[in-house]
Amino acid sequence: MSNIVTITINPAVDIFVDVERVEPTRKMRCSSPKRDPGGGGINVARVAYRLGGDVTAIYPAGGVIGKLLQKLLDREGINSVATPSHVETRENFTAYETTSGEQYRFVLPGSRLHRAEWEACLDRLTAIEGKPAFVVSSGSIPPGVPDDFFARVNREARKLGARTVVDTSGDALKEAIAEGVDIIKPNLNELSEFTGQTLDSDAACVTACRTLIDDGRVAMIALTLGGDGAMLVTKDRALKAQPMKIEVVSAVGAGDSFLGGLVWALAQGQSENDAFRVAVAAGTAAVMSPGTELCREAEVKRLLPKVEITEIGG
Repeated sequence: MSNIVTITINPAVDIFVDVERVEPTRKMRCSSPKRDPGGGGINVARVAYRLGGDVTAIYPAGGVIGKLLQKLLDREGINSVATPSHVETRENFTAYETTSGEQYRFVLPGSRLHRAEWEACLDRLTAIEGKPAFVVSSGSIPPGVPDDFFARVNREARKLGARTVVDTSGDALKEAIAEGVDIIKPNLNELSEFTGQTLDSDAACVTACRTLIDDGRVAMIALTLGGDGAMLVTKDRALKAQPMKIEVVSAVGAGDSFLGGLVWALAQGQSENDAFRVAVAAGTAAVMSPGTELCREAEVKRLLPKVEITEIGG
């Protein structure tokens, strides 16, 4: 029985290459490509598994790329439940320009799914064996999938007795919150856009979070602040993690690593404080890793004692 189940309705295979310089027109000779499983929920599952969690990843897969995605997850030891799709699974492309240290990220849209295809993911969730502690819905929504898809996931997850976690944006986030969700993980821009507030201080961030929490729609908000650290806000507490002094190599996968660490720790029964520490260490470890690489357990453990957390509100 998996303790953590993730849903990724718009999965991908992420391709990463090095290139000397990105320029128009001319051929740019790249390094050999590195391919990783991708998509929000899949990345969360990969991180939780690396930290020792028992996870299952549910996602649609189609075509040659879909088979490659399953193969890559099998290689990592992830218990994956792939539902058939009539369309080719998408790819994302990231190029690292060695002369400048800049990253160029090309995110492809997912192809349109039929109703039966996205409903199949819900069916596999309802048929999951045992009672998972957490069901995590993460990533974007492809064409053909209704905006309330993650809200439907939350509904089914509650029937299983699981706590619900959502990491998305726009209308999909709005619908999920309207349904009710235990934990959301927006970044600063996403929270600002959702609440319509200018979040230029810690106090403003806490107030925006409490607006959702006090309405009874959300129980916990894990807010990532980029280079300014992160916050964890509940009805009674607000915690702030200071940014760690590190060399930033790649921001790809940092948010998914953060969420994977948080959910894994909470599923282990750790306190909010300790789970937040794990999340910050995991997100920081991902930032220190090249390309599309996620955090590694050894690096998370090394960083964990260095995480500084302060209470900023009652």
